[in-house]
Amino acid sequence: MEASVKHNGTIDSYIERYPEDVRIILEKIRKTIKDIVPEAEEAISYGIPTYRLKGNLVHFAAFRNHIGFYPSPSGIAAFEKELADYKTSKGAVQFPLDRPIPFALIRKIVRFRVKENMGRAKR
Repeated sequence: MEASVKHNGTIDSYIERYPEDVRIILEKIRKTIKDIVPEAEEAISYGIPTYRLKGNLVHFAAFRNHIGFYPSPSGIAAFEKELADYKTSKGAVQFPLDRPIPFALIRKIVRFRVKENMGRAKR
């Protein structure tokens, strides 16, 4: 379902390209991230919504059948058991649109990535 309408390089315009049901999910993911780390910088990187805090934190994107969530390889490895029911790769997980999106798990992964980035920044 990748929307064919171009966006102007903002997360708002990225989200606006999608049907309402997908926009609701994308906005909830955005709010989940911002509630945990309001100081994170919002950007579009690789054409998708990106959050940065002392480096890349997480990315997310909408596709025809799933939401892609990209918390880096360490974010996938740290939650391997919790992600076992989802298709994953080295740095990505696919949350199918025909199943409930695991927002609580997204929160846990974002918190992990914040701690990881902040710890790295202190070193």
